[in-house]
Order: sequence, then C-alpha cells, then structure tokens
Amino acid sequence: MKEHALFACVFIASVVGFDTNPAWGTPHGKQRARNHPTAPRPYVQAMTGWHAKEPGAKAPLDTNGRPMLVLCTINRSERLEVAALSDEGGFATKDLARIAHVLRSKGGDEHPVDPRTLNILYRIQTHFDAHELRIVSGYRTPKPNNHSNHGKGRAIDFVVPGAPDSKVAEYAREMGFVGVGIYPTSGFVHVDVRPRSYFWIDYSGPGKRNRERGILPGLAQKSDEQATARGQRGIEPFEIISNVDAHLLSQANASDTSSDDDGEEDESAD
Repeated sequence: MKEHALFACVFIASVVGFDTNPAWGTPHGKQRARNHPTAPRPYVQAMTGWHAKEPGAKAPLDTNGRPMLVLCTINRSERLEVAALSDEGGFATKDLARIAHVLRSKGGDEHPVDPRTLNILYRIQTHFDAHELRIVSGYRTPKPNNHSNHGKGRAIDFVVPGAPDSKVAEYAREMGFVGVGIYPTSGFVHVDVRPRSYFWIDYSGPGKRNRERGILPGLAQKSDEQATARGQRGIEPFEIISNVDAHLLSQANASDTSSDDDGEEDESAD
C-alpha cells in the first residue's frame, strides 16, 4: 500500500483547470462573466495526475478510530502519517516537529508550522474523505522584501486527490481568518491563516511572474464575521520583536483600537 502511495506522490499532473464559479458556466452566467472583473477563464479540471485518487483508498485510522493526517510531498516523495487530538485537528508536540521536517524548505531549512494551518488541512482532508494530502510547498526561506506567509510557517500549497480545486477552495473559504488562493495553471490550492480573510486567483505558471487577482471580498468579510460569531479570533500580524520587554509595555499601554492593515493582501501568495 505504501509503495502505491509513494508512487502517487511523484505522479506528474495533467491538469487543465476548472470553473471557480459554477454560475459562470450557465447560459446567463456566461454573459455576466464577460463583464465581471474577477471572472476566471472557463475550463474543466481533469481528476488525473496530482488530483487522481486511488480507488478505494482511505486514510489510516488512529487508535481512537479517527482518520490520521497524511502528508505526501510531491517534490521529495516523503510521506508522513500523524494522529489528530480531536475531530478538529490538534497535534502533539513531537508530531509538530515531524511535520515541520516534512514541510521544510527546498534548501532544507525547517520552521515550526502554525498549528491552525494544520487544523485547516486536517478539516479539509476529512471533509473530502481524502486518503492523503499532496503537498506542493510548505515552508519557504524568506527572501528580502517578501512577506509571504510561507516564510512564517503559516501557509501550504496542496492538492486533495479526488476533489476539484474549486470545491476545496470553496470549503476553505468558510473557515474564517484564512487566505485561500487558487492556481489553475499550476493546479493547486493555497491556504494560510491571517488576521483577515483574503481570497484570490492566480493564473501564473511555475516560475512565472505572479498574476494574483483578489476575488470575493464580500464573502471574505462575511466568513470572518461568522467565525467571530462562533467564538473564533483572528491571529495577530506576524512580526519579529527584538525587545520583548518594550513590546509588552507598549501593548499594555495601547488602546483597544487595532490597525486594519495586515501587511499581506498586496503581497504575492507564493
């Protein structure tokens, strides 16, 4: 079984995309698409390559009968199975270290992965009854003037075998305080955690200049409002603090008013 799983990790994709809004594919929707500023090009995604699911494949179960989180890296052909602490996710400290190793950068640098990002991945895997998640990119060593969430351990690019990227993105957008990007040309979905939700589509291919375009701003706001009503809270913007004592003092003296600028929305998702 594991031999088949590893083969699936390195099976090259043959993906031609999908329509990110089913309504645009209807007769009336086509007319709206011509005038819609964020309307994607119409195309259909084939469930082949990265997106193909092995018939009958299921995620392994832990001792509690709960599906394990299964990460299969496409570039390194590595596979990791870890048990979740609840139906919503949550992972033991030792497993977080193992996950950080599997999701290390191309150059081998490791960085802790934000547990909330992993919880999103776990919920996506179980929602689609996927036997594994195929990882395109995890941590990336930060570059100068690049504020990507990949360099903060908060973002992952991945594929859910057997599920169209459009459906995966649609489900992820409901979670609140998330970044969700669709990359039709490359054929994967990006998710991250952030102070305010932001959704986008990017038709750039591997190694090409980003062509990110924000979509569904109203839905992003509604998603955060619903998450807040459920008792969730957005994360704080990422920053490196050199003087912890001074920072804590400033926080104590600060007013309850916080900035609306999270420093992420104008940046590339890669």
